[in-house]
Order: sequence, then structure tokens, then C-alpha cells
Amino acid sequence: MSTPATPTTDPGPAGLTRNERLDRLPVTAKHHKLLVGSGIGWALDAMDVGLISFIMAALAVQWSLSPTETSWIASVGFIGMALGATFGGLLADRVGRRQVFAITLLVYGIATGASAFSTGLAVLIALRFIVGLGLGAELPVASTLISEFAPRKIRGRMVVLLEAWWAVGWILAAVIGTFVVAGSDNGWRYGLLLGTVPAAYALIIRWKMPESVRFLETKGRHEEAEATVRRFESGVDPDTLRLIDARIARTEEHVEPVDRDLAQETSIWSRKLRGRTAAFWIVWFCVSLSYYGAFTWIPSLLVADGFTMIRSFSFTLIITLAQLPGYAVAAWLIEKWGRRMTLAVFLVGSAVSAGLYGLASVEWQILAAGMLLSFFNLGAWGALYAIGPELYPAHIRATGTGAAAGFGRIASILAPLIVPFVMGGFGISWLFALFATSFAIAAVAAFTLPEQKGRQLDA
Repeated sequence: MSTPATPTTDPGPAGLTRNERLDRLPVTAKHHKLLVGSGIGWALDAMDVGLISFIMAALAVQWSLSPTETSWIASVGFIGMALGATFGGLLADRVGRRQVFAITLLVYGIATGASAFSTGLAVLIALRFIVGLGLGAELPVASTLISEFAPRKIRGRMVVLLEAWWAVGWILAAVIGTFVVAGSDNGWRYGLLLGTVPAAYALIIRWKMPESVRFLETKGRHEEAEATVRRFESGVDPDTLRLIDARIARTEEHVEPVDRDLAQETSIWSRKLRGRTAAFWIVWFCVSLSYYGAFTWIPSLLVADGFTMIRSFSFTLIITLAQLPGYAVAAWLIEKWGRRMTLAVFLVGSAVSAGLYGLASVEWQILAAGMLLSFFNLGAWGALYAIGPELYPAHIRATGTGAAAGFGRIASILAPLIVPFVMGGFGISWLFALFATSFAIAAVAAFTLPEQKGRQLDA
């Protein structure tokens, strides 16, 4: 395990480390470029995950699949995501965030395109596993990269805005599902072919995105780290930069310091980190169980209730649109209320919404409860991704976020499998009562996480 290298300081008047120099910057065009570049990759991930829920509903009819067989199309992808998230984070702490981000986009893009030519269930399941490996590894790496470049005062907001691209991708999936997948017998194949886009995009990512300064410093690559910081500083007017540095030097602006003892920890399960790691894993598990259990199956559940496939997919599209305002509100609140409170409140809202969906019996109730669930659940996801990278020092940051995501994927594996069992034995009300309970447990665990708003990420 690498230990953190000591960063050099800027010879300027403020005597700041490179990390502090990045933290004090205003938002620049380079920040926007990084956010959009990472966000497009995030949206493509979401498009793939969302699209499979529509393909499940289509193939259940075309291939006469049982509910259990249909469940495995989703669950095997989540098995891959669990492994990808765990090992992708470890790899990102060793070879770099940018490298892993590009490789994972390439893997899942090619595998998704190949899935379009599946001749049977076994082939589709095997390819979905490979897709999951790429998807699982990319998500925690992207959030870590954004968190490490974002200015300190809006760090949480930028990570939530990155997560908001998930809604863009899921909306694209709903559009493709409604107008492509449901359009013909081969519509599901055409939909999957669109998943080859990430393979091409990976080449752009590899050459255009910067590598994490914090990662470069932990590897002793100080010249590269300095060059990267200077590129970000070059986007700020020199006079503005001098004023910022003079203010910091004059007022010794108060910043909550990083815990230097934590910076020496080499394991996410060390004595000082095990409490936050356990709570973080519980939140990840419970949120994943409820989210993937509900949203992976909503199109199929609506079809089973007697809605036509096109009407079912249209309802899902409307429900999905509510994700965008959920992210927007979470992005605003996370720098007002803080990470912990925002996450907990949105989880409580998710619990209430899940309960309402289970009780819905007519169309307007299904739509209203579904939109509330989208709003609160996806806002919670944004806060969860924001708080994760702030819990760990740089040399184990991607490992920590990736391991939690990997553990959460265990729930996403189980979720599609338990839906047919609970539905068959107890009905939809008890199914969504289970999801509501899971959200409530996550809310309690969220309250035990440390509040990291305003803190430096590293010494």
C-alpha cells in the first residue's frame, strides 16, 4: 500500500500546497470541461443500466422468459459491477484515475454492443457480466476525480452535479426504450447497439482529462502535479489570483483542517476509519437494494399490471424526468445544510415515497408516487457520491469509495432476484414496504457519518 508523499508548497506569497491552491480557485472553464467530460461518461453508464430494465420487459415477452430468468439479466450485470467497483477503486489508487476511467468505458462500451447480437439467454447473461465490470469500476473513480479537482467551497455541489448526469442517461434510456425497444421485435438489439458509443468516447477521455494531482503526489510525480495545477490556475485572471492569495495570507481564512492522523492510515478498516466505513457501507447497501429493486422492475411491473408495453415505458419516462429536479435541489442543499443532513433528509423522503408507491392503485397515484421516489432517491444518490471521497485520505480514497460501491452492488444483485419472490408471495405493497424500510435504515446510518463540509481533503 502506498503511503502519502509530502506535497511541496507553492513559492507564492500565500505559501500554499498544491491541494490548497486547487481548493482556493474559483470555478473555471477547465472545471466545467472536466465536469462535462466525466458527466458524459456517467450518463452513458446510466443509459446502459436504465436500458436493461426496458430490454428485460421486451425479452420476457419475446423469449417467453420466466420472472427468475428475467431477473438474472439484471443481476448478473450487478455481479460484474460489484467486482468492478471493488477492484476498479484499488486499481485507480495504483495506476491513476484517468487510466481506469478510460479503460472501463472501453470495456463496457464494446461488451454492450456485442450484447446486441446475443442469440440466447446464456450469451446475453455472459456479456452483461462483462458490461457490469466496466460500469462498476467507472462510477466511483469518476466521483473521486471530480472531488479532487473541485474548489473546496463547492466540492460537494460539483459531485452532485456529476451524479445528475445519471438522470440524463436514464432519461435517454427511457426515450430509447419507448421509441426504439418497443418499436419492433429487434428494437432491443438496436438499443444495445447504441451502447457502443462509450467505446469511442473512451479514446477522448484518455487524452483530454487531467490526472488527479493528489494521486500524482502520492506517487512522487511532483513535476506533473505542478504542471496540472498551473494549467488550472492559468484559467484565472492573475490579478484575481493575487487578491485571493493576499486575502488568505492576510486573514488566515478559516478552513476546517484535515485530520493529519487520518492521513497516515493505510486501511479503510483501521481503528480511526472503521466506523465511517461501516456506516458508509450500510448506506450504500440499503440505497442500492431499494433503488435497483424498484427502478429495474418498474417497467415490467407496469406491464404485469395490464399496461401496454408502450404505455408502461411512457410512464417510466415521466417518472424518470423527476430525477433532474431531485439532483438540482440536492446540489443546492449540500453546501447549505451539509452532506450528512442532505443525505439523511433525501433518504427519509425516499422511504416515504416508496411506501406511497406501494399503496398506489390508480394511474395518477402511480405517477405521483413514482415521481416523488425519483426526486428523493436520486437526490440521495447525489449526496452519497459527494460524501464518499471526503471520508478517506488521498492514497486510499478510490479504494474506499470503490469498496463501498462494491458492497452496495451485492444489494443490487439481490434486488432484482427478490422482487419476483416478494411479489408472488406478498404483493406490491409489501415489496415497496421492504424498500421503504431499507431507505429508513440508510437514513439512520447516514446520521452517523462525519460532516465534511468545508474541510480540506488532504494536508
